Amino acid sequence: MIRRYTDRPVDPGTVRTIVELGLRAPSAGFSQGWDFVVLDEPAARQRFWDASLTKPGGDARDADDAAEHAPVPTDWLAGVMAAPVLIVCCSDKNVYLQRYTEPDKPFQDGSESHWPVPYWDVDTGMAAMIMLLAAQDAGLGALFFGVPVEQLDAVRTALRIPADRNIVGVIALGHPATTTPSGSTRSRKRRDTAEVVHYNGFGGS
Repeated sequence: MIRRYTDRPVDPGTVRTIVELGLRAPSAGFSQGWDFVVLDEPAARQRFWDASLTKPGGDARDADDAAEHAPVPTDWLAGVMAAPVLIVCCSDKNVYLQRYTEPDKPFQDGSESHWPVPYWDVDTGMAAMIMLLAAQDAGLGALFFGVPVEQLDAVRTALRIPADRNIVGVIALGHPATTTPSGSTRSRKRRDTAEVVHYNGFGGS
């Protein structure tokens, strides 16, 4: 997870390859209920940041002001805002509900209650993970981060994203200015394999 980027542009062909690899992710019923909004122009990225940093009263925040009103430190925000590409990852629940009313699927009533977890969000997250790995393979840096709940509608409006799409998260993409681990990585150790992997039943080793 890279949080600081140089101003060096990313080759558009590389961005396309990364996104197309993400489309190879699995999806329940091969529903593919996702959309990815690629922001590779400065004006488009600025629309995103303006919307995601809008105060409840409607005024845009600058980076310093945003740091005072949101759980995001100024240096984090400035570093991520330098990324030359953003990919907004959206899920479409209705595509899944409709797909599972088809004859080869069991949920003919189209009810969301049959789903143990929102696979539309899970699958979109898997596509994002492939993009993160593809960015690494391409020698780039990338970060997956979320949009504050109270700013989701503003971001949808700014980017013309339909109201029925859920913004699962955003990938920042670019050439890393530093690969120094974040504060969380430095202060927290990775959980031990024996602590989290269970064989043949929870607690099994």
